[in-house]
Amino acid sequence: MSTLQTPTQAALSEHTTLRLGGPARRFAEATTSDELVAAVRAADAAGEPLLLLGGGSNLVVADEGFDGTVLKIATTGRTFQPDGPVVRVTAEAGENWDEFVAWTVRSGLGGLECLSGIPGLVGATPIQNVGAYGFEIADLLRSVRLYDRRTGEVRTLAKEQLRLGYRTSVLKGTDHGVVLSVELDLHGDGLSSPIRYAELAKKLDVEIGARVPTASVREAVLELRRGKGMVLDPADHDTWSAGSFFTNPILPESRVTAVLARIAEVVGDDVPVPQYPADNGVKLSAAWLIERAGFGKGHTGAGGRVSLSTKHTLALTNRGSATTAELLSLAREVRDGVETRFGVELHPEPLLINCGL
Repeated sequence: MSTLQTPTQAALSEHTTLRLGGPARRFAEATTSDELVAAVRAADAAGEPLLLLGGGSNLVVADEGFDGTVLKIATTGRTFQPDGPVVRVTAEAGENWDEFVAWTVRSGLGGLECLSGIPGLVGATPIQNVGAYGFEIADLLRSVRLYDRRTGEVRTLAKEQLRLGYRTSVLKGTDHGVVLSVELDLHGDGLSSPIRYAELAKKLDVEIGARVPTASVREAVLELRRGKGMVLDPADHDTWSAGSFFTNPILPESRVTAVLARIAEVVGDDVPVPQYPADNGVKLSAAWLIERAGFGKGHTGAGGRVSLSTKHTLALTNRGSATTAELLSLAREVRDGVETRFGVELHPEPLLINCGL
């Protein structure tokens, strides 16, 4: 493992896609699973506060930084082998997610193409059950190998043990499990999984349920994501974000009628409200609610250094010289505005480190 660096060499703004965050007291990098486990064990034994850093695409770090050790996961390695009707694929946690997806497409493997363009590392994807364009990791995951900080053991959890839900799992909101590698079941015929998402089907000019070459789907997904500022580009401040800042709210059945009635009072009875079936309730579109609450694309926060993306209202962006405090102020403005107008509470999707809403 690399030598610990001084705080001035570890400004966390250099390691997050928001380009925000103060210094880390110590910074290290693990390039193998053994190094990763050893570093976590050492920090725990010393009682040292520890922040595990992946691609930094799902982190909002306080301007004060992190008073402890930041451990960057930089492990690499990926393999695949046929296993009956499926192809078993394994990737180390530190692999860049989109590069991994591109590799599966080049290798003639189907299943991950709709998840193209998502920033971050492989190890983070099962933690929040990453998803896009009708698919999520839960559709493809077989197991996760992890280090359990409570027991000091390395073990494997099957998909069912992870209790994957909408942008969540048993690993989210806790640092007990350190993901070391991920195992997925893909297919090897070079075709995508059946297309589920209407916007993507329209882009591809196919019917819902069609299977098309994986490379075509990947290209279409990347084009759609670029149009929303959701593919990282250092020259485009609309991508200086943590992706979707709020999750789509899920209303329990007991609240659906009342909330929809309140929304109708505000926007009118003749305006359709985007809604989708969800476990024990209905999922609404956070972006739609944000816009109807009066926060349009490009809405600027106090000081003018943060704004909603000019391409997608669900992304909060750093326009170049912002602070985390300014970003959180804008997030509160949007969250409170939606709740005041519609009675719906929005919850942040990224992890908030040493800060909160």
